[in-house]
Amino acid sequence: MQTKQAKPPGFEAVQEAASRIADQIRRTPVLTSAEADRRAGARLFFKCENFQRTGAFKFRGALNAVRALSQAERAAGVITFSSGNHGQAIARACQIEAVKAVVVMPTDAPAAKVRAAQSFGAEIVHYDRMTEDREALAKSLVQREGFSLIPPFDHPMVIAGQGTSAMELIEEVGRLDALFVCLGGGGLLSGCALAASALSPGCQVIGVEPEAGNDVQLAFARGEPVSIDVPDTIADGARTTRVGDITFAIIQQQVTAIETVSDRSLIETMRFFAQWMKIVVEPTGCLAAAAAMRQREFGADAKIGVLLSGGNVDLTQYGAWLASS
Repeated sequence: MQTKQAKPPGFEAVQEAASRIADQIRRTPVLTSAEADRRAGARLFFKCENFQRTGAFKFRGALNAVRALSQAERAAGVITFSSGNHGQAIARACQIEAVKAVVVMPTDAPAAKVRAAQSFGAEIVHYDRMTEDREALAKSLVQREGFSLIPPFDHPMVIAGQGTSAMELIEEVGRLDALFVCLGGGGLLSGCALAASALSPGCQVIGVEPEAGNDVQLAFARGEPVSIDVPDTIADGARTTRVGDITFAIIQQQVTAIETVSDRSLIETMRFFAQWMKIVVEPTGCLAAAAAMRQREFGADAKIGVLLSGGNVDLTQYGAWLASS
């Protein structure tokens, strides 16, 4: 169970996670696109976690955290809070490990994500993200029911598991000049930063969050976590209001910069992936790519890694976004 005294993991924890989850994790493909390269003015390598089990990178950290529990913690059952992808991942990991799962999810979570978590056997507890504190609700259930809490990002085992995505990317394509990573609470970014620092020294690690939810950008500039209101953005996986304490400690030390992109840019990027690469990427999963495909001064020979974090999206809404002008 996570505590405030938990220390940030190091790269060795990422290596351990890779071994711990190897039998269940999907080594996702790395795709390239000449059109993406043209737009960026560099060579882009897309790590496609939209093809991961449960449709997002979250399965890595969830499975690592569940498998790291003690027998007593497993027997107590697991609870988490999530807008969708982490909840699905915890539900599937617990199903695999025969552990009870409870997921606290917002009432406005995408219906497909709620159904997926339920299909894996999780009990869903709903809350109103505008008026209720999901973390407080989950912790009250921990106190009352004795569950083991695995939060969506601020947890050493979750961070280490997420870092295996960048580890695989660098193992496949070699050293990178820069790595762009989608950013909500910082679990993926901090884990990927640990892997990049160890395997690709000198690589610029850039986190990308929505313009409306730039809490980490503010925290990065001020040197301490900053709380904001619930962001109004289509990137539902990045509607976080505060970066984690553990994740921020790593971000401060290992990350080069934090950038933001607009919702319009996310829609344009979803459209790009559908039209040019024939893949479905959800809005949150497009954050890193939207920033990476901006024209900049990396140089035509620069190797740029881009994490596509997930592909779980309501198809009706997805179609409406693609059709919008």
